[in-house]
Amino acid sequence: MSITAAQVKELRERTGVGMMECKKALVASDGDIEAAVEAMRKSGMARADKRAGRVAAEGAVIIRQSADNQHAAILEINSETDFVSGGDDFRGFIDAVADAVLAGKPESMDALNELSIGSQSIEEARRSLIARIGENVQIRRFELIESAGVLASYLHGSRIAVVVSAKGGDENLGRDIAMHVAAISPMCVSADDVPQEKLAKEREILVEQARTEGKPDDIVEKMVDGRMRKYLAEITLTGQPFVKDPDITVGKLLAKNNATVVRFVRFEVGEGIEKVEENFADEVMAQVKGG
Repeated sequence: MSITAAQVKELRERTGVGMMECKKALVASDGDIEAAVEAMRKSGMARADKRAGRVAAEGAVIIRQSADNQHAAILEINSETDFVSGGDDFRGFIDAVADAVLAGKPESMDALNELSIGSQSIEEARRSLIARIGENVQIRRFELIESAGVLASYLHGSRIAVVVSAKGGDENLGRDIAMHVAAISPMCVSADDVPQEKLAKEREILVEQARTEGKPDDIVEKMVDGRMRKYLAEITLTGQPFVKDPDITVGKLLAKNNATVVRFVRFEVGEGIEKVEENFADEVMAQVKGG
């Protein structure tokens, strides 16, 4: 029988499962929505929506670079536990997503979710994975980076990933810079890249700190100027001492090699996600009860 778009839409709204899986379930049930819902619950597909509210702060980062080294994709995909993130199912999923993103170059997360992995969209594959492993899985973020001449990357296990696009220098220098970014985590490339509101707020704080020391205004200004220079050196890539040779700044290292960093992207698993501490016994009971 013919399955209508309205039937697919209703089943999707009721189960939270992707359209292709809903259509397959409706075909198998001869258009009987109740039977399709029951079959999907039995198979575990409808569990994905129940897991969506759980905090996923573990997971992995991954990098894919094109064969000509002109483009790279960097992604963070999260799970609830590091046990799951080390499993074959999860690793296979993030590998497939990274390949699809590098090839498809989506412009948004919605576009990413519509890319294909085999016969499924990424969103459908994600929900299928949740049904199999019983944990929430979220594609948190991704970036596409284009080479400005040199494209280098560094992975610290599966927890920290960095891609650097630079002009001048070579791949060895680029990798050294990527390792530095991974270790020190600068906010941006240079002082010119720091948002003006960030600078204004920091100066305001430093001025108040200096005034509490009872210094006259002309001395306060000089103190704040000096402290601002120190602050910028701490948060910018070019101002930081190079991690492999602290006697030289990254800026001087780049100048020595006639190179400039155009852009870098650094992802660290779970950064900025507030983890919820749960009682282990309560968590086990919740799983026993099907929570």
